[in-house]
Amino acid sequence: MTNLCTKVTVRRRPIKNGQTSLYLDFYPPIRNPKTGKLSRREYLGFYIYTNPTEKFQQEYNRSILQKAELLKCRRTESIINEEFGFLDRSKGKESFLDYFRRRMNESTNKASWRQAFTHFFEYTKGECRFCDLSVAYCQKFLDYLLSEKCNHNGKPMMSTTANNHFTKLKAALRTAFEDGHIRENIAQKLVKAKGHGKKREYLTQDELVRLSKARCKSDVLRRAGLFSCLTGLRLSDCIQLQWEDIRKSTDGGWVLNITTKKTKTDAILPISEEALALCGERSEGQVFRKLTPSVVGNNLKDWVENAGITKHISFHCFRHTFATLQLANGTDIYTVSKLLTHSNLATTQIYTDVVSELKRDAAGRISLKVEENEKSLDD
Repeated sequence: MTNLCTKVTVRRRPIKNGQTSLYLDFYPPIRNPKTGKLSRREYLGFYIYTNPTEKFQQEYNRSILQKAELLKCRRTESIINEEFGFLDRSKGKESFLDYFRRRMNESTNKASWRQAFTHFFEYTKGECRFCDLSVAYCQKFLDYLLSEKCNHNGKPMMSTTANNHFTKLKAALRTAFEDGHIRENIAQKLVKAKGHGKKREYLTQDELVRLSKARCKSDVLRRAGLFSCLTGLRLSDCIQLQWEDIRKSTDGGWVLNITTKKTKTDAILPISEEALALCGERSEGQVFRKLTPSVVGNNLKDWVENAGITKHISFHCFRHTFATLQLANGTDIYTVSKLLTHSNLATTQIYTDVVSELKRDAAGRISLKVEENEKSLDD
């Protein structure tokens, strides 16, 4: 019997900067739905370390390779469905705009989602089906947001704002893929506008100690801020933290048994005795009572200045501080990822760039050069 099914294989191709690109190899070749030409390769946009030496590099490679294998399975299934006629040909004709609108209505932040939906509606001129979606088409939505068509009072949209709208589209695409409306996870191939990322500010160990000793007009802000530095909790999670969420672990220590507000992730996170002490005397209900975004906004800047810190520090920078200091002190990236409740190790890897800078600074602290003041003493 002739084997009609194309074999799909994950292959690697070394590229520059010590990285290896992953792609799918089809044999016999398949017809590219965009160009109509037969093709043997599909580059995934996935990159791994060519020669991983650190544990976090090995963990990262393992995670990315698993995703590549999953995509290979999806491609194989799609090919089988097409060749044997199992695929419902009517599927994909439904309106993606209706689906996007439903996601907007289900969101807790409807105002932000409504803005993104409105822009996408105008971009598509009010008509977009699931079968119309492609990486190129969705990527051009970002170009549209940054174009003159989206100028406000003669000024172009800021890249941060455009990326926020773009993120909403990516979220809708991701769930559409998970719900089976589209065959490809388009969201993971979309790239945000360059320059969107602000520098991730954090406190050094010395600055953290200085902040802990500095005067703060709001006691609840001081305790919650330092608690975040020691646990990595977001402001939203500090606000909703209840005393019943702080429990004794089987090993005798203390843990937080929480569901994060932003990502709805269930997590059991160990905390130190020092972090527990910042919560105050055990009671019932909210741990950091009267902690609100306005309390943070009204008092954080003065607190940071009182500590002699000139950096622009927001409450979220305390989370960056936790991640950076953990990595700098030798905690492996996989553990830090779990403590931050990141669903993707690649998200945590961003902090390794900061740690690399710290290592570079540390490497320059030992020198064979004699300082000028030491020369004068010898003379």
